[in-house]
Amino acid sequence: MNELLDELEDMIREERLTDLRHALEELNVGDIVDFLERLGVKDRAVAFRLLSKGTAVEAFDLLDQALQGEIIEGLKDAEVAHYFESLDPDDRVRLMDELPASVARRMMRHLDPRERSLTSIVLGYPNGTIGREMSPEFVAIPEHWTVAEAMEKVSKAGEDAETLYTLPVVDPGRLLKGVVSLRDLVSNSPDTPIADLMREADSVDADHDAEDAARMCADRKHLAVPVTDSEHRVVGIFTVDDALDILERAESEDAARHGGAEPLNRPYLSTPVLQIMRSRVVWLLVLALGAALTVQVLDVFEGAIESMVVLSLFVPLLIGTGGNSGNQAATTVTRALALGDVGTRDVFKVLWREVRVGITLGATLGVLGFLVAGLFYGWDLGIVVGLTLLSICTLAASVGGLMPLLGKKLGADPAVFANPFISTFVDATGLIVYFMIARAVLGI
Repeated sequence: MNELLDELEDMIREERLTDLRHALEELNVGDIVDFLERLGVKDRAVAFRLLSKGTAVEAFDLLDQALQGEIIEGLKDAEVAHYFESLDPDDRVRLMDELPASVARRMMRHLDPRERSLTSIVLGYPNGTIGREMSPEFVAIPEHWTVAEAMEKVSKAGEDAETLYTLPVVDPGRLLKGVVSLRDLVSNSPDTPIADLMREADSVDADHDAEDAARMCADRKHLAVPVTDSEHRVVGIFTVDDALDILERAESEDAARHGGAEPLNRPYLSTPVLQIMRSRVVWLLVLALGAALTVQVLDVFEGAIESMVVLSLFVPLLIGTGGNSGNQAATTVTRALALGDVGTRDVFKVLWREVRVGITLGATLGVLGFLVAGLFYGWDLGIVVGLTLLSICTLAASVGGLMPLLGKKLGADPAVFANPFISTFVDATGLIVYFMIARAVLGI
């Protein structure tokens, strides 16, 4: 497949547009999207215009919002309206967040009244809430209806609905009473009351955090979850595919921040070099300032190092082990926070657990360090290295476990408080511990 994509790129580079059009007609939509994501802005706009109208609509819907925005800005108003209106309201809102305000307002004016109203419902909720991610297009079934009445409504309104697999059941005031599945409807007789088929519904408030709601939807294996307002009236539906998109974005952000960078929020090959640079440079500057602290610690203990140069040989081993121990603990606790296994209320449980893990790891590595250093450099130095590994592992695991909880408590992303800062903190404190133990044991 990569060879084919390379061949398509050669066609657009050599301006063999007729050949490219024919080649694109032979591809499925998924492969076309992969091809578009590899191109620069200008080449992507050219390739997109070569697609047939139906294929272009399907491909546009599958692209990341950042790439959709670039395509929209390069199209004429008439074409923009067609592609913009083809999106679901929740996808439309995510695209608008990527566009300049003037372009977004212009596109809203092109929508018909119904689509504009549905989009405005989603726009009314703050970023980061489930209301911003839900679909206002759903089929609600009154609880006093029969299966026959429900099936008639599904057949008429189903084409515009986000999903039909899970249908909210409501009272005359649109208060959520339960849910019924399409399978229940088709497997029961037409005169069966909906009230006899509905079951208790898991629902989420429209102002609830989107990632938490997505985690709940995925963990409980729901195909869809009703979204309600503060008075428990149904205002939308949240589907499992949207939940998985949110969780994928969250995982990408955590992975990037664990590595000391900001998420790109778009495919790598289509990301401008300057944007990649900006996503990394801030964290590098922060870490560089932190590393300066480590240099200061070495400067303070310069006399100890001069009197026993062999001490410097173990510095990379000790600070590397401490940083890795802290990062392991932080990654584990950050993941547990995301899954809802722990919360900020569990701070002392987490601390006690990580202290024990750190002591166990430190004792194991400390014995190995004692034996290796003792055999080659003397048993006094072996004691220093062994005790330092025990201390550093315990300290690093404890701090690594607490930092994500502190971030959560402060309302920040736990990943931001994790690996980059922990490595810097443990490097500095680990060296202080090392040289203090060396002074006590070696008398330098």
